[in-house]
Amino acid sequence: MPELRSGFRPAWWLPGPHLPTAWGKFGRRRPPVHDRLERVRTPDDDHITLARMGQVSEGRPHLLVLHGLEGKITAKYAHGLLDRARQRGWSGDLMMFRSCDGEVNSARRFYHSGETTDVDLIIRKLVDECPDIHLLVAGVSLGGNVVLKWLGEQGDGVPAQVRRVAAISTPFDLEAGSDHMASGLGPIYLRHFLRTLTAKTLEKLEVYPDLVNQERLRAVRTFREFDDLITGPLHGFKDAHDYYTQSSSIRFLHRIRVETLLLNAQDDPFLPAGILEQVRETARANPSLHWEFSRTGGHVGWIEGQPWNASYYMERRVVDWLSL
Repeated sequence: MPELRSGFRPAWWLPGPHLPTAWGKFGRRRPPVHDRLERVRTPDDDHITLARMGQVSEGRPHLLVLHGLEGKITAKYAHGLLDRARQRGWSGDLMMFRSCDGEVNSARRFYHSGETTDVDLIIRKLVDECPDIHLLVAGVSLGGNVVLKWLGEQGDGVPAQVRRVAAISTPFDLEAGSDHMASGLGPIYLRHFLRTLTAKTLEKLEVYPDLVNQERLRAVRTFREFDDLITGPLHGFKDAHDYYTQSSSIRFLHRIRVETLLLNAQDDPFLPAGILEQVRETARANPSLHWEFSRTGGHVGWIEGQPWNASYYMERRVVDWLSL
């Protein structure tokens, strides 16, 4: 399958990879579009929250969005995607990973880049409730890794109602991404993520006081340190390396059987560019994979237009592709 040509035209006023990456969070104004929240119970007596937009109905496309690391219900890129879907007459949901809905979850676990049982639960719930649903899925960053891993795990077992998938700014190789973020300007992003991850873990200590040593937790400065201390042991992995190895979506791409778009920027500051060449090699052998790796765009950036009238290529591109 040939590589898709990118039509992205970067905004002149946001040069480089970091300004487009930061703009979506700090510069953009984007009100949420969901009309209600729904709590879904999990088999381990925990919960997942759906931010729901419209009503699921037969034959009507429904977009399920999976957010990135430490995403919130107000995530602007997620609501940008949902708004594009709404303009086409679709319904949609933003699935909040455990602990990301503003409430620390009750189970002795969190979410992580390779945890796919929750997305499987939600997808099968949607299918059970509406067997004729036309389901489309967009995973962003961590959510992209999760949905790609789920597709690969399921292989031919993905429900037929799942018609198309898009994975955006995916960290295909978690170990390479983790090491990359420990250098250059990566620690600036790390401080942002680790602040909220640490706060959630400290709150969970009130219920599970033996979860982790507080002093060691407060001393964490990198993803690898956090994943060695928390993510790995808490979720059944030996350590961070084992977690990264078993959870990286690049290992599952060859088994994907649903038409899937891989959209990444080559200057994504969260991932070494060389990883994308490895992804290309796998994608060339799988006719279900379509990839667009723009030269620039940052991480979940892809800003176009003028400062007073910015537009968001990723959201337009993804919804256009899912509608084919």
